Amino acid sequence: MDLKLLEDLAALARERSFVRAAEARHVTHPAFGRRIRALEAWAGVPLVERGRGAVKLTPAGQALLQQGEALVDGLMLTRDALRSRHVLGGEVLRIATGRTLARTLVADWLAGLARPRRPLHGQRVEMRTGTMTEIVGLLERGEVHFVCCYEHPATSVRLSNQRFRHLTLAQDRLVPVSKADAQGRPQHTLHDGALIGYAESLSLGALLAEHLRRSQPEAIARTRFVCDSADAVQELVAKGLGLAWLPWSMVATGCKQRSLAALGGRSDEVHFDVRLYRARARQSPLVEAVWAATDR
Repeated sequence: MDLKLLEDLAALARERSFVRAAEARHVTHPAFGRRIRALEAWAGVPLVERGRGAVKLTPAGQALLQQGEALVDGLMLTRDALRSRHVLGGEVLRIATGRTLARTLVADWLAGLARPRRPLHGQRVEMRTGTMTEIVGLLERGEVHFVCCYEHPATSVRLSNQRFRHLTLAQDRLVPVSKADAQGRPQHTLHDGALIGYAESLSLGALLAEHLRRSQPEAIARTRFVCDSADAVQELVAKGLGLAWLPWSMVATGCKQRSLAALGGRSDEVHFDVRLYRARARQSPLVEAVWAATDR
């Protein structure tokens, strides 16, 4: 049996929709359906309850997924152990995260763990960045040890609690900001300034879209620029082209130096957690040491 079919079943259990699961697996809806039917043919029993509403696995499907995930976890752990013996300088720690987190909170986390007498001192680390769907897929396939991502009802990653666990690495918030004039006053106002937004593929875009729909729907019509990275959004704000909601971890220094000005109050901010995810199965000593050091 192709192990990718187990990954398809896991995506279906997580998304509870053939359409969304197919999108998460980067295949067409018909192709995804054929792959699930192929898995059912191999198992010899129905694995999915097909009907109206959300898709659910049958008891047989749940049993196969549980055993299959344990098998995949064991294989990935063995693969990591084999790889670590053939990598110059020892084991490699692999992390996946978003581009914004990579240069802010994740960079701070790694810097703390790389100090002398800390788990990552002298260790090799590989970081991959991508969308939420992409980095979660890397963790599910065992291609990375950790995933660091935003956690908010609008962007929940919906990873299986039976297979993965998490801890809160930090808390952050999206804050509306504008370029400031020489006196430190904002050049744009919260309720009539041009808006610089995020592409829908970004987690920050989902966070902001949910907030604006709920509290300031009229602001959506004022969107003048849409960017696929928070760095680009920050640069356009710095050029005075409009206001934007940016992570406080990115703009705190600018606001303190009065090159940027925060707008509105707490109700205009979007608060969220930053979570670190890993497989529940016991990992290598390096992975366990990093987890233990982070969880203190």
